[in-house]
Amino acid sequence: MRKMLAAALSRVLSGVLQKPSSRVLVASCNYSKEAAFEIKKCDLYLLEDGPPVTTVLTREDGLKYYKMMQTIRRMELKADQLYKQKFIRGFCHLCDGQEACCVGLEAGINPTDHVITSYRAHGFCCTRGLTVRSILAELTGRRGGCAKGKGGSMHMYSKNFYGGNGIVGAQGPLGAGIALACKYKGNSEITLTLYGDGAANQGQIFESYNMAALWKLPCIFICENNRYGMGTAIERSSASTDYYKRGNFIPGLRVDGMDVLCVREATKFAADYCRSGKGPIVMELLTYRYHGHSMSDPGVSYRTRKEIHNVRNKSDPIMLLKDKMVNNKLASIEELKEIDVEVKKEIDDAAQFATMDPEPSLEEIGHHIYSSSPPFEVRGANQWIKFKSIS
Repeated sequence: MRKMLAAALSRVLSGVLQKPSSRVLVASCNYSKEAAFEIKKCDLYLLEDGPPVTTVLTREDGLKYYKMMQTIRRMELKADQLYKQKFIRGFCHLCDGQEACCVGLEAGINPTDHVITSYRAHGFCCTRGLTVRSILAELTGRRGGCAKGKGGSMHMYSKNFYGGNGIVGAQGPLGAGIALACKYKGNSEITLTLYGDGAANQGQIFESYNMAALWKLPCIFICENNRYGMGTAIERSSASTDYYKRGNFIPGLRVDGMDVLCVREATKFAADYCRSGKGPIVMELLTYRYHGHSMSDPGVSYRTRKEIHNVRNKSDPIMLLKDKMVNNKLASIEELKEIDVEVKKEIDDAAQFATMDPEPSLEEIGHHIYSSSPPFEVRGANQWIKFKSIS
């Protein structure tokens, strides 16, 4: 009995002694609370003044941005793995490399503001508050997914987030409509309407510009320019690659989309512009995706591996933030490694859930057609098959 008690006590004490060692290391470091940085000046169109060229990053915000970007990066790499293992089927568009866009945009707006984007939506799902578990489970079509396993990669939603949209450019008019609702309600909220350079030539984008300008809607039209629309370089698809000038009669700015601080400050500037009642504004984020257009695209037939390698080595958004924080004593390498380990565990746990959670039953196929409605019957593939719809 004594030996058992001694062994138990030894295990407890060893755990107590080992657990705080990393925390003691972190606590012993003399960290700065904040640091000032110069950021790249934005190119402006129909604007006299633009976002500031200096900004302050607090240690708290820096750690938050780093963890979120690392979470998105590892989540996308896990999605790649699950797709290759055939747990994820159908379309799957990954955003690794573009983390500074979604994290910086979210940092520049309020939780009550609205976001709608294209089918490359996983990162925005994270920044808008969905858990990694609910995102990966949606990708694998499970009940625990954020859309109950019925939406998949391109159709995920949360509060004030109106999802990815599978039709190229379709979110343009929808975003203008959400902005119209904001103006109608007079609640000082704004809408971020995102699309890629591949959708920038769509007619419905220009129709949305026109209506937003006529009605002075509080809408930021954001072109995520990752240089390739599917497999076509922007120089081959667009007569003008100055996407921030595409609004013609709408002011615009071009932003370094690989620097989370640059994106944050530009977003704050654009948000203030819209809230002041001046109408819409166009933002172009210069960014880059490491994966191909979708999982069916290897991504190296229209660009070289060397090009991808150079971007990773010189402009990776996580690397840039990490260097800023370490060089200015906002964090240590050891502390950031701890965050990496924590994120990896979260992703692994979420992936296990996404592969073990049951799929929705066939009876649920008619559910949630309306947000609030009494139960009613829905006809199936033929008139003899009936499903019940429950809100």
